[in-house]
Amino acid sequence: MLLAFQFTSPGPVIFEIGPIAVRWYGFLIASAVLIGVTLSQYLAKRRNINPDLIGDVAIWVIISAIVGARIYYVLFQWREYAGHPGDMIAIWKGGIAIHGAIIGGTLAAAIFSRLNKISLWQLTDVFVPSLALGQAIGRWGNFFNSEAFGRPTDLPWKLFIPPSRRPPEYLQYDYFHPTFLYESLWNLLVFAGLIYLFFWGLRHRDRFKVGTLTLIYLIAYSLGRFWIEGLRTDSLMLGPLRIAQVVSLVGIMAGITGLIWLYRLKRPLPDVVSSKRPVNQDVEN
Repeated sequence: MLLAFQFTSPGPVIFEIGPIAVRWYGFLIASAVLIGVTLSQYLAKRRNINPDLIGDVAIWVIISAIVGARIYYVLFQWREYAGHPGDMIAIWKGGIAIHGAIIGGTLAAAIFSRLNKISLWQLTDVFVPSLALGQAIGRWGNFFNSEAFGRPTDLPWKLFIPPSRRPPEYLQYDYFHPTFLYESLWNLLVFAGLIYLFFWGLRHRDRFKVGTLTLIYLIAYSLGRFWIEGLRTDSLMLGPLRIAQVVSLVGIMAGITGLIWLYRLKRPLPDVVSSKRPVNQDVEN
């Protein structure tokens, strides 16, 4: 069959030099960050925002996102880490949550925007395409770590998981849904859609309001994540609820509410700076 393919991870390590191991997970995250910052600086120029400002806020956002992603994951997996506190910072082994990264990064961007008196929505609008692309790249780290996979499947496309990485209740199964691939492909579609809307907005500035791209990202990403999360075997849980699905529903509702606020009520989104202030930071010619 044309769509028949099987994924098998070659392992989490790219190469080792003595005691130093270069891991796919870290390499992919670093690559996503580098590509994302470069792309955001390019998009910032097109919106007449100083790209140097993007470089400055990126440092804040990246550090806060990594810390937020790890704290979020550890809190919901506390039983696993309570007896091994040293592992709480072992991010190179995997174990971060994108929702925690978004929360941490957004808080940092809000503080930076307030201090530098620039619209938070202007910043997030040039960051969300890079975020979607970064998520598409980063999900492959789950593949190399043999983690974040779905339920057992006999579909033509499937992911082999070694016995040591399988949940106890699924030890008799070899193949699982490649949810890393589903989300990577979904995020690529979200990225393509955001880029199209970004440049459409440049041609229709009078009709495309600040913050629209961020709200569309919230809705689009959350729709895909809600469905994909239902397939996974390792969801972070709060009682019977899958946390990622709950947060995704909140994201969808927040995005829809924001679009109604912008286009139906015709009011600017609440911001960290006054709406009377100029939102653009001019690029030097």
